[in-house]
Amino acid sequence: MSHKKHMYDLCKTHMHSYVLAQLEDGTNFDGIITGLDDEYVYFAVPIDNDVSTQMLPNNMGEQRQFGWPGYGYGYPGYGYGFPGYGYGPRRRFRRLVLPLAALAALSVLPWY
Repeated sequence: MSHKKHMYDLCKTHMHSYVLAQLEDGTNFDGIITGLDDEYVYFAVPIDNDVSTQMLPNNMGEQRQFGWPGYGYGYPGYGYGFPGYGYGPRRRFRRLVLPLAALAALSVLPWY
């Protein structure tokens, strides 16, 4: 069985599970497998995870935030502010799409 097929089957088995993923370059990150196709695996990665920010070109994920973080009305850090800008709680996860060939290992983590 090829490595890619093995990783596909492993990801399919652990769909919607919280996992620790290791990439071919030795990088590790944790996240939830949210989708899978023949070429790519889709993760929801916690925003405070350094890997999710490093993999986006020019920190694109940080540019999607409206207004000024931590300022405005309501509870500090929740993004309440001027009408039409950043209402609601902060996002906790970022989407990360990786080729199946980039995955070296996958381990299921407990939900604490």
